[in-house]
Amino acid sequence: MSAPVIELEGVSFAFDGRHPVLSDVTLAVEPLSFACMIGPNGGGKTTLLKLILGLLEPSTGRIRVLGTSPQRARHRIGYMSQHATLDRAFPVRVLDVVLMGRLGPRRVAGPFDRADLAAATGTLELVGLAGWERRPFADLSGGQRQRVLLARALTSSPELLLLDEPASGLDQKVERDFFDLLLELNRSTTVVLVSHDLGFVQSFVRSVICVHGTVDVHPTNQLDGNTIRELYSGEVRMVRHDHSE
Repeated sequence: MSAPVIELEGVSFAFDGRHPVLSDVTLAVEPLSFACMIGPNGGGKTTLLKLILGLLEPSTGRIRVLGTSPQRARHRIGYMSQHATLDRAFPVRVLDVVLMGRLGPRRVAGPFDRADLAAATGTLELVGLAGWERRPFADLSGGQRQRVLLARALTSSPELLLLDEPASGLDQKVERDFFDLLLELNRSTTVVLVSHDLGFVQSFVRSVICVHGTVDVHPTNQLDGNTIRELYSGEVRMVRHDHSE
């Protein structure tokens, strides 16, 4: 069997060294998994992502990503943050945004070569935006911008995709198209995403990582109302977007 893509053993983290955000987390994400990370605000989802990315160091425990330390694996990870740090008013083209995904610790600026351009145009074709290279990023719709940002995350040919609320603000039709695209990408890439829209993502993901100070993993078909109420400490309604009365 292949080693887990993400492996945490007894991981704890506290920002001030006293009040833990995460405690004794043990987690394994297998190759080509499609998993959704859920949990209440302040439960530790963003902290867990940053630990996996190597942006934070655990207080205790061990983390392995793609068989090595998170810092060494970072160039093999595609990351799409919840809030893109791109000013829509800035006069930047689609191609310029996607090429940002070719930057890294050893390369903080261009010029970009033919291999970079080929990778950028190839990922734009992959996300359904072939020929859009010269379009202003500011002129795109919400769904188109999300596809461009996904192309940026993909342009380094990652083995692992980490997506933080990737469909936030999209309408139902655009959101479904976006997740259909993620399903296609999941044939060759492990995908872990954060989402609060449980009723929608349940039809796509195969496992759910519940983060609430600790971590529990459930197959999607075992997630029920009792589990969700316990996780969020209250009444939560799961809305099925594909159901009509």
